[in-house]
Amino acid sequence: MPPAKTSSVCLPCRASYKQPYPTPASSAKSDQRVCPRCAGTLIHVGSAFAPPPRRDTEGWRVLSLLLHAGIRFHKSCCAGPGYRPRTLREVRERMTYARRTDEPIARALVRPELP
Repeated sequence: MPPAKTSSVCLPCRASYKQPYPTPASSAKSDQRVCPRCAGTLIHVGSAFAPPPRRDTEGWRVLSLLLHAGIRFHKSCCAGPGYRPRTLREVRERMTYARRTDEPIARALVRPELP
């Protein structure tokens, strides 16, 4: 059986790559993934990631906001990663809610519904 793979993205190139999980014996330096297009550092996003199309600038902007907030796309034991906003409008609503209620931004961004 082939090794399990996980996704990594390069935000400047708007590219996603599936790569094998790093081995536990490897050092932290060798865990750095490099983009084959621009030689920049890839961001590990998780195995339940589905990239937006390369032309979808809004989708990549939303993805960038999620990744910089520390949100990733890892599978849970029985399901996918849970709710993630897909539009800038959804992100703005959740950011406004976070500011009003003093809830951490990462927690507000993954809320399926706002109260």
